[in-house]
Amino acid sequence: MKILDQLKFDENGLIPAIIQDFENNEVLMMGYMNREAVRRTLESNRVCFWSRSRQKFWVKGETSGHTQDVRTVAFDCDADTLLIKVEQKGGACHEGYRSCFFREVSPDGNSTRIVGKKVFNPNAVYS
Repeated sequence: MKILDQLKFDENGLIPAIIQDFENNEVLMMGYMNREAVRRTLESNRVCFWSRSRQKFWVKGETSGHTQDVRTVAFDCDADTLLIKVEQKGGACHEGYRSCFFREVSPDGNSTRIVGKKVFNPNAVYS
């Protein structure tokens, strides 16, 4: 895949991938991919990440069933960040929310509030 040679991976061989809803442009999450995860994502049309903590690949939804079907893949002007638009099935966040960005910070930076919608019970899914 020629695209893999155009992307700029960091010193750990990773590139950040912003995942966005294809229909409404809501930012759902951000994860990291290495060359192989990008290749797997493009070949399968399912988002595949590299887990930095577990040091292994993971396909979004393999445990929860809340999959991300790839609709478009783009990269920024520096070729060091991916933007992947998906059809999200269920929630993207492991805490049960549709988006991982479910907390909003107050203008003074002293508090947060929940602004996202919880769409599943993580205790039931990840038991």
